Amino acid sequence: MARILTGIQSTGTPHLGNILGAILPAIELSNTGSNESFLFIADMHSLTQIKNGVELRENTYSVAATWLAFGLDTSKTVFYRQSDVPECAELTWYLSCFFPYQRLTLAHSFKDKSDRLSDVNSGLFSYPMLMAADILLYDANFVPVGKDQLQHIEMTRDVASRINHLYGEELLVLPEPKIQEETQLIVGTDGEKMSKSRNNYINVFEDDKTLKNNINKKIITDATPLEDPKNPESSSVYELYKTVASPQRVLKMSQKLLAGGYGWGHAKKDLLDAIIAKFGDAREKYHYFMNHKNEIDEVLHQGAEKAKAVAQATLGRVREKMGY
Repeated sequence: MARILTGIQSTGTPHLGNILGAILPAIELSNTGSNESFLFIADMHSLTQIKNGVELRENTYSVAATWLAFGLDTSKTVFYRQSDVPECAELTWYLSCFFPYQRLTLAHSFKDKSDRLSDVNSGLFSYPMLMAADILLYDANFVPVGKDQLQHIEMTRDVASRINHLYGEELLVLPEPKIQEETQLIVGTDGEKMSKSRNNYINVFEDDKTLKNNINKKIITDATPLEDPKNPESSSVYELYKTVASPQRVLKMSQKLLAGGYGWGHAKKDLLDAIIAKFGDAREKYHYFMNHKNEIDEVLHQGAEKAKAVAQATLGRVREKMGY
């Protein structure tokens, strides 16, 4: 049985890209009988960006509600909040003492901001070691990641290999990255990768009116007249539609755009309708859980107890070998 681990940061409500690219694939994997899934909310990672406690707590609930709204079966998975397992922070310190400073300076999370060090806190700099602890603490075999996260898996394997070599045994399981090509890139409203930092995301949990306004205002289209033929590939409206509509409806939109007499406004309306139709049940469940946070707390508490049992066993091995 393979153990798979996935985490989502609590930096805000998960957007369409998070849902299609990470959450739904993770839920699908968790439903496969041969897999054991550890799914967590990375609220400790989020502290590198968010310092407001009320906001961070609300974001954490929002991420949990999203997982639950899309049908995560918590009886088949270990679903927990990162900060509920303090063993993670302890392992982070041990790993940090075995990993070279110079290697951390090459991490993308730091390197991308190294030209403006005033924006870099110590937590951001040591981010890869916290991520490594997330993985190694639970003896994860596979970690679903995008190609932009491969470096963190390499660092995780590196630090685990150093420790295993020094102590002459496999104290820590070396994880493998699991790349899912079909969900690699979800385009945003500007045609680039959907991201909160670019403000090009779609929040499917917004009310219909707000969702409609955001689709109309944020998605960039050209000024081709209504009656003229249009290239479907020239706007992210069509690209987004492909992610939420059936192949038959996608083909129909393509044909209408190529034929003319069908404008980008029509395409945006069809996109809105497709999102509402596809995510109707999940939207309703999301708002239910956000209005019943005690149920989220109970689920996360149960998951944390299961996670701690594994974490304490791993940490016990490490502590003994290191002399604690």
